[in-house]
Amino acid sequence: MDTLKVRDAKDVEEVMRAAIANEQPLEIIGHGSKRGIGHAMATNAVLDLSALNAVTAYEPNELIVTLQAGAPLADVLSLIDAKNQQFAFEPMNTAPLLGTPALGTIGGMIAAGLAGPRRIRAGGARDHLLGAHAVSGFGDSFKTGGKVVKNVTGYDLCKLLAGSWGTLSVMTEVTLKVMPKPEAERTLLLRGLDDAAANKAMTVALGSPFDVSGAAHLPYQAFRAGTDGLGDLAGQGEPLTMLRLEGITASAAHRAGSLRELLAPFGTATLIEDATSAALWATVRDVLPFAAGGALGAWPVWRIVCPPASGAAIGTLLARETGGDVIYDWGGGLIWAALPPKDDAHAPAVRMRANAVGGHATLIRAAEDVRRDVDVFHPQASGIAALSERVRASFDPKAILNRGRLSRGAVA
Repeated sequence: MDTLKVRDAKDVEEVMRAAIANEQPLEIIGHGSKRGIGHAMATNAVLDLSALNAVTAYEPNELIVTLQAGAPLADVLSLIDAKNQQFAFEPMNTAPLLGTPALGTIGGMIAAGLAGPRRIRAGGARDHLLGAHAVSGFGDSFKTGGKVVKNVTGYDLCKLLAGSWGTLSVMTEVTLKVMPKPEAERTLLLRGLDDAAANKAMTVALGSPFDVSGAAHLPYQAFRAGTDGLGDLAGQGEPLTMLRLEGITASAAHRAGSLRELLAPFGTATLIEDATSAALWATVRDVLPFAAGGALGAWPVWRIVCPPASGAAIGTLLARETGGDVIYDWGGGLIWAALPPKDDAHAPAVRMRANAVGGHATLIRAAEDVRRDVDVFHPQASGIAALSERVRASFDPKAILNRGRLSRGAVA
């Protein structure tokens, strides 16, 4: 496999133009930490962006940071944490789940668009991407967005690049919005609720005026892997329903007290604070109960997005039908399902359940032979698929970029 390591955006243009002239598809990587998501790509050439790793500008007072696409995510998080700031959408670290080194990059974070528990309040990666410089499948550089939070001119191409898995363009530099970290974090814990009751409790909390920033439920089966980060919280072997409140200390404490009263019909909530709370939510964000190094490391893992009110019904049925384990985030709107190994990764059952409520399911972790035979990304309805293909072709008419990653039998 040929690896083409670029030094700057000009190099990217040159590599792209040569690839177009030779009709040579390219796999786009930073450090390749998410290579295991998606289908095997139809290429023997890699465009390596890892040398594009600089922080171009960081203006904490303006709440913006501009970075090259290969900048390591861990380093960037440390940089903004030093100024008591964060990415509000809580980007997921896929390394524990996929069993890869923690070498994710900013470009990979945006291309995957996998947001964490605060997605329900803060939005996703696309909502925090203010601008980007990229090279299209025509070999031309283009710029979209800017360095201001309010940007209403023309089409917002940034939104398309987020979650496109590198199939539309090669991002070389991005500008992101950062937010101040909350002064305090309080999490209410309800124990012993079944999935349906937990779903109701999360719905009540999210519908309250108390500004809940995380709502998740771990059924008791999720603890059988002995997960780091749960500590003593998993000791009682009971289901755990978690509701997070953030803000200045007095406000978070007051809202936690009011929410506890509101949730009294579901049981007596206990409270954890700050570092203990943060560790628990990192466990949910990175799906540590299903980590590759844990008891369920050989099981395929699905990420199912659905209407929150339908979450418990889908998760309960899937777990019962397959013998698998589930974790609920986003108030029930995101289900992580680890299912026992099977040639088709239980795809028919998963997709049938997701389709029934207008949801979609992505096979985040599975062996390559399984991914060869199963659609990793949710098959789109014919009209949406045609629109998606027109959008892709308008960026990359010769399908040079990450060809075949998103669908089996893709354009060759």
